[in-house]
Amino acid sequence: MSANAPRLVIGGTGSGCGKTTITCALLQAFVEQGLDTAAFKCGPDYIDPMFHSRIIGARSRNLDAFLCGRQQVPGLLAHSAGQDISIMEGVMGYYDGLAGTSAENSTADIAVLTQSPTVLVVSARGMSLTLAALLKGFVDFGANTIQGVILNGISPAMTDYYANIIEKHTGLTVYGAMPQDTDCAVESRHLGLVTAGEIQDLKQKMQRLAQHAREGLNLTGLLALAHTAPDIHAALPEVPICGNGLRIAMARDEAFCFDYADSLEVLERMGAQLVPFSPLHDGHLPRNIDGMLLCGGYPELYAEQLSENTSMLAEIRQAIRHKLPTIAECGGFLLLHDRLDEMPMAGICGGEAQMGSRLGPFGYITLTAKKDCLLCRAGEQLTAHEFHYARSTQPGDSFHGQKPLRNRGWDCIHATDTLYAGYPHLHFAGNLSAAQRFLSACRSYHEEGQI
Repeated sequence: MSANAPRLVIGGTGSGCGKTTITCALLQAFVEQGLDTAAFKCGPDYIDPMFHSRIIGARSRNLDAFLCGRQQVPGLLAHSAGQDISIMEGVMGYYDGLAGTSAENSTADIAVLTQSPTVLVVSARGMSLTLAALLKGFVDFGANTIQGVILNGISPAMTDYYANIIEKHTGLTVYGAMPQDTDCAVESRHLGLVTAGEIQDLKQKMQRLAQHAREGLNLTGLLALAHTAPDIHAALPEVPICGNGLRIAMARDEAFCFDYADSLEVLERMGAQLVPFSPLHDGHLPRNIDGMLLCGGYPELYAEQLSENTSMLAEIRQAIRHKLPTIAECGGFLLLHDRLDEMPMAGICGGEAQMGSRLGPFGYITLTAKKDCLLCRAGEQLTAHEFHYARSTQPGDSFHGQKPLRNRGWDCIHATDTLYAGYPHLHFAGNLSAAQRFLSACRSYHEEGQI
């Protein structure tokens, strides 16, 4: 498969330099021009893609070489690329990858893997010639596709001044500047930005950012740069059609909102039907279901409301005890404890979960099954990611988790023939056999009798 996919990577010198702001400004500006625009996020983040999705009116996708596998990333990009332009927001600093010591799976790595030109966002305040030295270091450090720069946090009137310095010493094109605008700021909380759905005036904020982009950035030049990207010669792998007729209940509401579009699409491509439901607002599970997905999110913010929804908790508890195949990741795992922050929950995994003030074990992790279970046979592995502040008295011990490139690991996850429940998040695009095993268990449940 060959796909013509004009595209740009919006990288950054580090977290907080303005990648998300610039990405959202560009997406909004191009959408307002009537361009067919797609959005992607490098790495495992859930929240930034929510903002992208609200702007473009379609799901933003994640490009993650660790979770999905290097061979999958170009195909995932080609599968969902926009006809006119795709904007790919970077993660952390441009070269920050596995374990913080490797460029593997960094923004630079994804840019090279997909042959996508990069525009680097840099906070220019407080620097002049030093900015050229900084950028030259980025260009010379390692393999990259850096072609240009966007200056953040300064007046567009200063663009020519900085352009003369930067272009003379680095050869990079300066595509303009974006001013600091506190009216467009988005609040943060313990897992990052607040979600897009919580911001009442999001559309107005994004329109304001687009206006700044039109006034301060060379949008025509950026679009031309995107069109220099070569065609992508890749496709998604074929998957077995093993889910026809299966209905999978999928938690989706304010408390459970962390999922990967391409991961869910794997199940759909295998033939399964995903049936959304709300553990917050619905009194009952969907009828005639064959499996259940309890994704991550912010259940701790809604613990009292979840606890008061006793009919839903009772049905989740009954369904799992009656062997409904279930995957519960992070926030979904918290729901299955006896208590979350002193509030009664579904009581499947036992123990108590309490929110803390510091991150628990976080980052990429390779999971090795210690026994045959829902998603794996003993000894088989899954790629996953953790990021949570909650502490559990019963984290499980059915898998051993190992940090890549580090001599650090721990046991985790409750797993049986019909349950996977633990902190690590999975992506089925990189764990196709696990998706197939999950649907096989759902098929067995379907044939034996649904709830």
